[in-house]
Amino acid sequence: MSRIKEVFAFVVIMLFLVGCAAQKPEEQGPPIQQEVQEEVQPEQVVIQEQAVVQEQAVVPAAQEVKTGSAVNIFYVSTTGSDENTGTKENPWKTPGFGSRQLKAGDTLIILPGKYSVSRFDDDIIIPESGTKDKLVTIKGISDDGKRAILAGSNNLLTAIDLSNKEYVQIEGLEIASDNGANFRDGLEIMNGPASHIILKNLYIHNVDEFGMNIGDIDDLKIIDSNITYAGFGAVGGPAGEHGGWRNVLLENDYFAYSGHYYQGGAGPSPYDRPDGFGIEASNGPIEISNVLVEHNRGDGLDSKAANTYIHDSIVKDNSCDGVKMWGAGSRLEDTTISGRGDGNTEATPWADIVIDAEKAGAEFQISRVNIEDTVGNNYVMHAQYDRPDVPVKISVKDSVFRALGPNSPIFIGRASTISFTNTVFYLPQSDFVLEKGDVRYDKSQLDALGAGNTYSAS
Repeated sequence: MSRIKEVFAFVVIMLFLVGCAAQKPEEQGPPIQQEVQEEVQPEQVVIQEQAVVQEQAVVPAAQEVKTGSAVNIFYVSTTGSDENTGTKENPWKTPGFGSRQLKAGDTLIILPGKYSVSRFDDDIIIPESGTKDKLVTIKGISDDGKRAILAGSNNLLTAIDLSNKEYVQIEGLEIASDNGANFRDGLEIMNGPASHIILKNLYIHNVDEFGMNIGDIDDLKIIDSNITYAGFGAVGGPAGEHGGWRNVLLENDYFAYSGHYYQGGAGPSPYDRPDGFGIEASNGPIEISNVLVEHNRGDGLDSKAANTYIHDSIVKDNSCDGVKMWGAGSRLEDTTISGRGDGNTEATPWADIVIDAEKAGAEFQISRVNIEDTVGNNYVMHAQYDRPDVPVKISVKDSVFRALGPNSPIFIGRASTISFTNTVFYLPQSDFVLEKGDVRYDKSQLDALGAGNTYSAS
C-alpha cells in the first residue's frame, strides 16, 4: 500500500506540473513579426525542476584588450565604419566584415542595434576557427533593453555560417527576418563538419526555414537559447556525411511555434511536420536537458541519434508526436509529455512517445515520465509499429500513463519485449492497456507486465 501511495503522490506532482506548464500563455513565442525593433528585449525561457521560469538575457560588457596583446577585442556598431580599426572608439560597421578579421583568441563585440544582413556572402558572419586554448568569440551586447539584432532579407541563406569551423562561441544575438522579408536560416553548419562550437543565449525567430540548420557536428552546446516561429523547424538538419550529430548538449532551451511563420505570414509553412527538434541518423551521444518544447506543427523532439538522453523537460501541445526516439541506447527521464494534437480533437496517427528503431537489439529506457493524453483513437505510446519483426528491448519504470480518450492503449511490435515497473495506468475508455502483436493485456493483467504496477481509479 505504501508503494501505491508513493506512486499516486508522483501522479499528483506530475499532473500539477503539467497544469503549471499548460497555464503558460502563448506570448512565450513572439507574435508574428511586423517590424524588427531595436528596443525588443525577448524573454529567455528555461526550465528548472520542471517549472517554467523566465530570465532576461543580458550579456556583460567585455573589457577591451588593446591590439597587440595575446587576446584582442574588437567592436561593431551601427554608427561605425568598415574602414575603421575595430576598436571601441573606432568600431567597424558590419558584423560580417568584423567576423572575417578575427584570429584565434579574438572576441568581437556587436553593440546593440539593428544590423541589416542581405548580401551573400558579405553580410554573413563567417569567422576563422579558434583553437582549444583560444576560442573565437562573437558576442552580442544588451544595453537598456536593446539587443544586437541581425535582421535578414533578400532571401539570404543564413546570418551565421560555421561550416568547417572549430572552437567558436556565438552568444547574445537576436536573429530574425527584417520586417517579414524572405530570410532562410538563422544559423547553419551545412557545407562541411564543425566541432567544438558553443551557441549561447541566442534568440532566433521569424525565419523561413530553420532556426539552426546543422548537418555534421562534433562537440556542440546549445544553451539558454530561444528559437521560435521557424518555418521548417527550430533545430534540425539533413543526414550528415561524417557521423551527423556527436557529443551534443542542448540545455535550458525553448523551441516553439515551428511552422507558424513563413515569409512574413502566420503560416502554415509549406514544410511537412516542422519539429521543435528533429535530426537524422547520427552517432550521438546527445543530451537534451531542461528544455520546453511546445506548439510546433510537427513533433516535439524527434531524434534519430544513438544514445539520445532526454531528461527534466516538458514537451506539450505539439501537433504530431511528442517524443520520438530511433537510436539504440536512448533514454527518456523525468519528463512530462502532454497535449498531442495541440488542441485538435480529431483522431490522428500521432502518439506521445514513439520508438522506431531500424536495428535489431536496440535498448530503450523510460523512467519517471508522465504522459497525459486526451485525444484518443490512437496509441498513447507505440514501439516498432512499422517494424514489428525488428526486436528491441524497452524498460519503463516509475511512470504514469493517463490516456483519457477512447481506444488509446500502448502498442509494442510482436518481436520486441517491454517491461513495466512501479508504473501507474489510467485508460478509462480503452478495453486494454497493452497490445503486443495479437496479445492484449487489460488492467487485471498488470502483474504480467512487471512488478509494482497499478491501475488508477481516476
